Amino acid sequence: MEKAGVATAPAEGKGLPFQLRGSLQTLLCLRLLRPDDPDFFRLLLDKIAHAPDFFRSAPVLLDVAVLGERAPDDLGDLVERLRQQRLVPVGIQNGTPAWNDAAGALGLALFGAGGAGANPAERREPQTPAQGKAGGGLVIAQPVRGGQQVLADGGDLVVTAPVGHGAEVAAAGHIHVYAPLRGRAFAGINGDEGAMIFCDQLHAELVSIAGIHLVSEAIEARFIGRRVRIRCHQERLVIDTPS
Repeated sequence: MEKAGVATAPAEGKGLPFQLRGSLQTLLCLRLLRPDDPDFFRLLLDKIAHAPDFFRSAPVLLDVAVLGERAPDDLGDLVERLRQQRLVPVGIQNGTPAWNDAAGALGLALFGAGGAGANPAERREPQTPAQGKAGGGLVIAQPVRGGQQVLADGGDLVVTAPVGHGAEVAAAGHIHVYAPLRGRAFAGINGDEGAMIFCDQLHAELVSIAGIHLVSEAIEARFIGRRVRIRCHQERLVIDTPS
């Protein structure tokens, strides 16, 4: 006679030898516009050269929305060449069924529109310090510490206290930090290239406007610690010191 299966409890003092929990991390999103351009990888390498330490072994999400139904026959080659540049493709976003099948065959994860490839502040309601509403924007009056994320998805974000290392602030509109900015700032998260970032002291790990990034290594030394304005001009970020 077969014995019924019995689930045995772990020995006293012992639990599972692992923990499985959710984790939200920032992913670089590589939006593929013309992947067959002969200069694609040369231009990409030029971009990486501005901040090699930041891009080294960085997880990358491939956004294929613009490519539509185009056959993804060369996806494997693209992924391999990205790995040769020490980037780590982890998934694709906005793929058609054909793209998703090709990605799955390569062991890549699948993300929907605006999925995990978006900035973490775009994906979830973060835990924030004490805050108040100002019109369609948000005002934060306490320090934003490492690990905290603040999102103003209806307009501008105003922070009157420091933004620490490892913290992230994001807004659909402008970001104003009337204190040191040491973490990451994402303005114009819905694609508004007219959004700007203002801070009293620039020490940021990364700044971004409408998905265009500038990492700390690429910021000119003369702007570090200064009161600055950051804006987007011709698909690149420009920093100046307001008079």
